[in-house]
Amino acid sequence: MSVVALVLAAGSSVRFGADKRRALLADGRSLLVHSVERACAVFEDVRVVLRDGERGEALGLPANCRIVASPDSALGMGHSLAAGAASLVDSDAVAAAILLGDMPWLAPETLVQLVCAADATRIVLPFHDGQQGHPVLFGRDFWAALSSLKGDEGARSVVKAHPASCIRLEMQDAGILQDVDRPEAMRP
Repeated sequence: MSVVALVLAAGSSVRFGADKRRALLADGRSLLVHSVERACAVFEDVRVVLRDGERGEALGLPANCRIVASPDSALGMGHSLAAGAASLVDSDAVAAAILLGDMPWLAPETLVQLVCAADATRIVLPFHDGQQGHPVLFGRDFWAALSSLKGDEGARSVVKAHPASCIRLEMQDAGILQDVDRPEAMRP
């Protein structure tokens, strides 16, 4: 089953205090490169949403990633997600996994489990110890709704509007909850 990965990486890193995408982890790779390489290990089609005018090479991203520009990224995550969803018009995938560029500790096995639950008519929500995490997988039936998002809420409104289509998966991986908002969060 084909699932495309959309890695959201167009944020401004305000709480981090600098461009966190370039912050180095213990192995010497940047936060964003680590997150994208995790996605590339599982997904054949990986699209990275960046700020308008940015180039993947400048951030050290793998050449096989497709870069999607988000001209309105400064207006909030909803705009970046909408730009990523709009790029899916040429995809034959049944679902899209929405990954965050600041979540480098997701286990590849977790991503595989989520992909196995994907379906064109489902929204797959990962949970760990009762908390919802990322990535969330949206079946292609919801791509039009994603492409019209605005503001900073992300896809919560799409999830709330379709409760009967949501399935919860309890994951053993605490990495689904671990994003990096501040420098002190750079260690898992």
